[in-house]
Amino acid sequence: RAVRAAVSMAEDGADIIDIGGESTRPGAEPVSIEEEIKRTIPVIKKLSKNIGIPISIDTTKAEIARFALENGASIINDITGMDSDPGMIDVAREFNAKVVVMHIKGTPRTMQNNPEYRNLIQEIKGKLRNIVENAIKNGIKKENIIIDPGIGFGKTLEHNLEILNRLSEFKELGLPILVGPSRKSFIGKIAGAEPDDRIFGTLASVAIAIKNGADIVRVHDVKEMKQVVAIADAISRSGENNE
Repeated sequence: RAVRAAVSMAEDGADIIDIGGESTRPGAEPVSIEEEIKRTIPVIKKLSKNIGIPISIDTTKAEIARFALENGASIINDITGMDSDPGMIDVAREFNAKVVVMHIKGTPRTMQNNPEYRNLIQEIKGKLRNIVENAIKNGIKKENIIIDPGIGFGKTLEHNLEILNRLSEFKELGLPILVGPSRKSFIGKIAGAEPDDRIFGTLASVAIAIKNGADIVRVHDVKEMKQVVAIADAISRSGENNE
């Protein structure tokens, strides 16, 4: 079922398929390495033979990343910014993998327990800058790094809105920006909608994110979002051409 779903996403226009075996939603409990391998590696093995687009492994564990890269993945998506497992940078360097490094405050289990910042954007940028500098110092090529400000990961409703509104400020880091607003709880709080009914709120968030500088958007509803991305990107580029 997972492979069929991913193939369908590719057919609908996805540029990357992100595979994860451990929930990172607020309050989520970690799973064992054995369980995470069981959930992800067979899918990646089979999927890599059925699609021609890059596969990303969403994990914080170097051992899982290694297995995934050996079996067809080419991107590591680590919500801790390669910070929780000291071996992650070594694996990324060894395989010359693309890496998505995200900002998170706390862990999925604790991150929504009253997160506070003195200066939200500066603190997130500072942490991401440190992560990037450490990665480069340890042999990761700058052109392989993608940054993610971490919408919903240790952020309140107001924090998420501010990140989307000021996303262009992250361009200072000189790296591609990924954002993942899809079906997040901040949309539910504003629209009063359950996760499966947040598509229109996600559409609005994705459009704003692209207008403000997002290069990659991580979404659930690929077919619908592909159209939003095309239009938002065309409008943004039109503005650039007229300046």
